[in-house]
Order: sequence, then structure tokens, then C-alpha cells
Amino acid sequence: MSRRAQAAVAASFIVALGLVGCGVRPADTDGTLDRVTESGVLRAGVTENPPWTSTGDGRASGSEVALLERFAARHGAAVEWRAGTEEVLVDALHAGSLDVVVGGLTDATPWKDDAAVTDVYRETTSPSGEVEKHVMLTRAGENGFLMELEVFLREEARG
Repeated sequence: MSRRAQAAVAASFIVALGLVGCGVRPADTDGTLDRVTESGVLRAGVTENPPWTSTGDGRASGSEVALLERFAARHGAAVEWRAGTEEVLVDALHAGSLDVVVGGLTDATPWKDDAAVTDVYRETTSPSGEVEKHVMLTRAGENGFLMELEVFLREEARG
């Protein structure tokens, strides 16, 4: 990651922490974070991409699935999983029937115009030697939810 990108990420994180510390968080157009907390259900889309995500044997599994389940638990919620292709899941995200989509997605995702993309939360090296910068997708306009997810992902990355 370039120094400029690192500085931008650090600045975003400081602003987010400042807002959280002040009890102020960006608004969700449709109240996603409040609905998840009140209903106890996080609606998540998952597409097959081992080891990040798997939908074999009729249930979601993988490292991103576990990560999102920890995020949901932090908000007193369980994850309601919906498996599908990226296109179908992004359409459902856009329509409001999903809150988040995971599937080993990277910052090169073609869905940037159709969903909000989290900051890069993890970098890995592919078998071909390329650096992959992993992200998740959320509904556009749900900025409070997006910020909560990004803060969680940063905390998880620090271990």
C-alpha cells in the first residue's frame, strides 16, 4: 500500500473513531444498523470462493463467514445467509433484501457502482504472486452500518 493510501486510511480511521467517541455516527438512509440491532438479524449474501467463503453442504462457511458472524454477534444478531452468484446478491443488496455481501471480493470488484465497498481489511498474495486487497459490499447510503463494519474489520485485523 502506498504512503498516500496508508495516510488516507489512517485519516479515515481517526475520523471514524472520533465520531464514534463523540457518540455521533453517520446516518443510515434505511436504518440498517438499527434494524439489525433491534431485529437480531443480519441479512448476508454469500458466494462461493474458498477459503474465504463456501456454500457447500447447504450452509455458509469460511473465514469471511466467521468474521461476519462475529460482527453480527457484537450487535446481538444472528446472520441469515443467502447463497448466490455475485450478480444475484448485488441485485438483492441494491433492492434492500440484503445488508452485506461476502465472497472473497477484492478492491478490483466490478460492483463498485452498485454497492458501497468497505475499506480494504486484509491483504493476501495469490498463488500467482498478485497482492489481493479484500473488501465486503454493503448497501449504498447505509453509512452508519458501513462505518461500524469497517471499525470492526480494522479491530479484527489488529488481532
